[in-house]
Amino acid sequence: MIKKLLIANRGEIVPRIIKACRELGIATIAVYSEADKNAFYLEQADEAYLIGPANPLKSYLNIDAIIEAAKKSGADAVHPGYGFLSENAAFAAAVTANGMTWVGPAPAVLKSIESKCYCRELATQVDVPVVPGTVKPVQDPDEIRRFGFQFGFPIILKLDKGGGGKGIEIISAQGQGQVKQAFERLSRIGQLAFASSDCYIEVKVNKPRHIEIQFIADDYGNIVCLGERECSIQRRYQKIIEESPSAVVTENDRENLYQYTARLIQAMHYQGAGTVEYLRSDAGKYYFMEVNARLQVEHPVTEYVTGLDIVKWQLQIASGGQLELKQSDIQLNGHAVEARVYAEDPVTFFPSPGRITKLRFPSMDDGRLRIDHALDEGGVVPPYYDPLLAKVIAWGTSRSESIQRLKDGLAGFVIEGVKTTIPVNLDIISNAKFLAGTFDTSFIEEMQKK
Repeated sequence: MIKKLLIANRGEIVPRIIKACRELGIATIAVYSEADKNAFYLEQADEAYLIGPANPLKSYLNIDAIIEAAKKSGADAVHPGYGFLSENAAFAAAVTANGMTWVGPAPAVLKSIESKCYCRELATQVDVPVVPGTVKPVQDPDEIRRFGFQFGFPIILKLDKGGGGKGIEIISAQGQGQVKQAFERLSRIGQLAFASSDCYIEVKVNKPRHIEIQFIADDYGNIVCLGERECSIQRRYQKIIEESPSAVVTENDRENLYQYTARLIQAMHYQGAGTVEYLRSDAGKYYFMEVNARLQVEHPVTEYVTGLDIVKWQLQIASGGQLELKQSDIQLNGHAVEARVYAEDPVTFFPSPGRITKLRFPSMDDGRLRIDHALDEGGVVPPYYDPLLAKVIAWGTSRSESIQRLKDGLAGFVIEGVKTTIPVNLDIISNAKFLAGTFDTSFIEEMQKK
């Protein structure tokens, strides 16, 4: 079993991993930048090491600095959390090259699945439907225009490596100038941000919903899927509200998605926890989109409905443990919904860094409300990192009960000194379309128009 774990991350995921380690008897090492030197979770860890200045390129994205801290501390394993270097094959390779255990899929697997084109091609080979488009990188604007003429505009141009809002261009017209500009712009972003200018094309799925399957796989060929998560409430391709199960996924859908996921993960020789993301069209057809080879921000909703601790399973499998669960053991109990609370203006979504002058948490005594956070009254929200402050997760015996419990939790959650997205979270989960479950990924855009 892992004995001493370095957590190569910051913010709310650090105390979450520390909690799992304590229950497994694993010592923990935190790392921090100068901007995070007063973070309360540093005292929760057994040891903490400064790895650089506030600039993430010189701290949380600095492989050499993190490896040096791991070696100095005597860590025998590294958990990357999410974001930063969590899916970076070079970092995983550096960890293993220095004799430590990487909590995640093998570096070679990470290297392969960095390419979305590789994943799309592999999915096609194992009969998993992919969003119609190209499975190899496009070569020039003329190829994009020909594709658009054949399948119709709008089409979506995506980076092969990297992602998020900055890795996507929607091309709505066939004009040569627009296509050329979009291709050059995205290629330039890819080269600068991800060291790869490769792009591929997808058709635009009509009124899509973002459905993802959480899975755990061990080194012995065992795979279990832990239900689906509905992640369609997004702004700028970033999730805000997540829930499990989805209001539109049927038992037959779930079984098909489980089979797709198992075939794909087996073909990848993937070991550890991860998520396969799908798009669901308005006609109810599911398409493979990508693999997230790490712990997801929204993993708590899955933990609530399955009763499993995903972080513990990550650690046990990384230690060479065998998955003791069968698919038939996984039963979804009740409903869970999560709201991400960001330090952002609730209207413009502009970041709102600053000092927290007042902090009050709602009651969590009954175990049906959970808040994952790294907040401290008087603490500073720095401007250098993702503005996620906390996740508020509620469980209920039904979808309506969990939503009401989330409303109560958000209403009782007080953060002053910085602006937060709590007001917009409340607006979303009070919206008639959300309550009816009749929404898609355009929900936020449509809500803001009204």
